[in-house]
Amino acid sequence: MRITFVLPYAGLAGGIRVIATYAERLQQRGHQVLVVSLPPDPLSLRQRCQALLRGQPWRPQPGPSHFDGRQVNRRILERARCVTAADVPDADVVIATWWETAEWVAAFPASKGAKVYFVQHFEAFENQPRERVEATWRLPFQKIAVSQWLVDLARNHFGDSQVFLVPNSVDTEQFFAPVRCKQTVPTVGLMYSDISWKGCDIMLKAFSLAKQQVPNLRLVAFGAKQPVDALPLPPGTHYVSCPPQASLKDFYSQCDAWLFGSRTEGFGMPILEAMACRTPVIGTPVGAAPELLIEGAGILVEPEDAQDMARAIQQIHEMPEAQWQMMSEAAYIKAVRYTWDDAVTQFETALRTTIEQSQRQRQPSYPSKPCLHTGGQ
Repeated sequence: MRITFVLPYAGLAGGIRVIATYAERLQQRGHQVLVVSLPPDPLSLRQRCQALLRGQPWRPQPGPSHFDGRQVNRRILERARCVTAADVPDADVVIATWWETAEWVAAFPASKGAKVYFVQHFEAFENQPRERVEATWRLPFQKIAVSQWLVDLARNHFGDSQVFLVPNSVDTEQFFAPVRCKQTVPTVGLMYSDISWKGCDIMLKAFSLAKQQVPNLRLVAFGAKQPVDALPLPPGTHYVSCPPQASLKDFYSQCDAWLFGSRTEGFGMPILEAMACRTPVIGTPVGAAPELLIEGAGILVEPEDAQDMARAIQQIHEMPEAQWQMMSEAAYIKAVRYTWDDAVTQFETALRTTIEQSQRQRQPSYPSKPCLHTGGQ
């Protein structure tokens, strides 16, 4: 297959990691893959002046990306703008990966490929135009979604009952840990973000409440930037901003439980990453959490309820060692049972099916002609 992915800026977001994995593995399977993406957003006038004063180029420089080190064919546009049909080759399938890219792909001619919308979230966030986001869900694209919640949303709110469900997997060469006991000092962890729907305020409040019952409770965290004054970390928190990707497993594996407090989520990759590192997860029931935190792999808590999350932290702290190890093993087994090979095979099948359906729809339909018998035997 000739496959084109159309992306926004391809940085270190979790969804970009998923797309990069699919692009690389599909290419390894012999498909012709091209990833077209945008450069970073242009610098503001103040940022340009500061750069010039430092003797640095004022053009925005690409930062680290989940595509770094991967053998994937890429094209990064010369500036941040709409991707047009002229920017992409003719292909069998073209995949939109964000609501804005879906708008662009909608304008492509049929020669650019059957149109697929790879849905990793419902992107009607506070700073996004909800009406335009919703309009992309009504486009006549074949959707591939990463969680049952997104499949249900497409069916119940947009009348699309033909969505392929292809859950994410986790890279067990990057996220792993040996069998272990609970920490000598009780420890929980979280991914820090001041984006409201990530629910970091809920997790931090839960930690503070739990610490009243477990005075030596320790918090470790990582995030994409330094903490902001409006959402401070508790004193004594071990925090690292933008840690190397190879060290993320060390954060997960030094915890008795990983906190996942999102208010909304398309999937929730930190859940799988923590579980692959044998760390049970305490999470709100959004994204893929209801499917992942079953069979003893973690604890689902009420949304918007820091008290309930605090009780779960205390519950794990008070678990006998043998019981915690059973939960740790259940989390690990759940995470590694479904591999990236499984996911890529399902994704590949969804693409082939979409291409075949598109080709059938484009074939002209001719009325049947009556059989004219001209004689003979």
